[in-house]
Amino acid sequence: MILKASRLFLFTFIAFVLMGSGFAVAQTASPTATPGPSPKAVQSQVSSAGATPTPAPPPKVTGTDGHLELDDIIQVQVDHFSEWAATNDTTKLIPFINGRAIRGVYPEEIHPDKNRLHFHLEITPANKEVWTDLLGAPTGTHHPVTFTIGLENQSPFDSIYGQDNPLPLTVISSLYGWIALLVVLFTFILFLWLARTTNLIREPGDCPAPGKLRPYNLGRTQMAFWFFMIYASYVTIWLITNALDTITPSLLGLMGISAGTALGEALIDSGKDNANSDRLQTATSEKQSLEQGIPELQTQVDALNTRTSLAPEDASNRDSLNKQLQASRTQLAQINQQLQSLSPSATASVSKGFLTDILSDGSGYSFHRFQIFAWTIVLGIMFVSSVYNNLSMPEFSTTLLGLMGISSGTYIGFKFPETKY
Repeated sequence: MILKASRLFLFTFIAFVLMGSGFAVAQTASPTATPGPSPKAVQSQVSSAGATPTPAPPPKVTGTDGHLELDDIIQVQVDHFSEWAATNDTTKLIPFINGRAIRGVYPEEIHPDKNRLHFHLEITPANKEVWTDLLGAPTGTHHPVTFTIGLENQSPFDSIYGQDNPLPLTVISSLYGWIALLVVLFTFILFLWLARTTNLIREPGDCPAPGKLRPYNLGRTQMAFWFFMIYASYVTIWLITNALDTITPSLLGLMGISAGTALGEALIDSGKDNANSDRLQTATSEKQSLEQGIPELQTQVDALNTRTSLAPEDASNRDSLNKQLQASRTQLAQINQQLQSLSPSATASVSKGFLTDILSDGSGYSFHRFQIFAWTIVLGIMFVSSVYNNLSMPEFSTTLLGLMGISSGTYIGFKFPETKY
C-alpha cells in the first residue's frame, strides 16, 4: 500500500514538472508574447543601414524654349536634372544635334532647382566641322534634326526629340534671308538692265549706228562675273554662319587677275584708239589738202589747154601739171581707202549677241578668247560648290591661279594684233 502511494506521488510530480516545462516553452514560443519583426520591417532596416541604395532616375530632355539656330540662345528642360547634378559636373554638358557633339558650347546658365539650362549656340574651332556638316548643302531655310544634351565624352541623355519627334534647325533666318535675297536680286537685276542698255560691260565709245549698242567686252564681263560670285557668296555665308572675315588670299589673287585682265585690255584698246585717231587725223588733213590742191591744178591745166599755141615752156609746164594732178588723184584715192579702214562700218561696231561678242573679234572667233571663257566657267562651278557644301570661300591653289593667269596673259598678248570691231 505504501509502495503504491509512493509510485503515484512520483508519477504526479513528474507530470507536474513536465506540464510546467511545456507551459514555459509554450509561453516563450507564443507569437503574442513578444512579436518579432515582419519581413518588410527587416528589409527596411537593411536598407536604412545603407547596404543597397535605390538608384536615382536618369535625366531626360523633355522640352526646349527658343530657336535651334546658330548664334542664338536655347533653353533646355531636363527631368531629374537636380538629382543628376548633385553627383556630376554640369558645366561640362554640351548639346548633341543629329548625334554629333557640339564641342566647346557649354551652358551659359545652369538652374538645377528648376531643371533647366541655357546654351548659346556658336561656332568654335572645335565644332566648326560639325556645324558645316549640319548647315552645309541646305535644301531650305530649316531642316529637322534630333536634339539632346550630355557630357562630352559620354553617351547623351535620353530625349523626346528623336527621329519620331525632331526639332527644326534654322539654317537661315526667314526675315534676314528674305531681306538679303531682295537686296541681291535687286542688285543683280539692276546690273542686267545696265548691261543690256548701257556700256557697263561693253566696248567703250559711242556706237556709230544710231539706236544700237557696242559689243560686249570679255575683260569687263569676266570682272563682273567674279564680282557677283563673291558678292552673293559673302552674303550667303554671313547669313548662315554670321562670319565676316571669309575672303581668302587666293580669292584676292583671282580678283586681281580678272581686274588686271580688264585693265590690260583697256590699255591696249586705248592705245589702239589713240593710234587710230592720230592716223585718222593725219589722213583727214592730207585729204583736205589734196581736195583743195586738185581743183587748183585742174584750173591751171585747163587754162593752158585753152591756148591756141603753147610755147615749149608752157607745154612742159602743162605736162608737169598733169603729172601732179594724176599723182594727187591717186594719193587721194589711197587716203580715202585708208580712212575707210580706220573708220569701220557702222555694222562692224554693233553688238551681235553676248557669246559672239566675247568669243570673237573683228576677224572672227578666237581660241584665246574661248580659253579664258572656259576656265572662268570651270572655276565658277568650283566656287559655287565650295560655298554651298562647305560654307566657305574656296582656297584656290597657286597652280590653279597660275593657270588662270596664263590664260589671261595669253588673251592680253593676242589683244595687240587683234582686229577691233
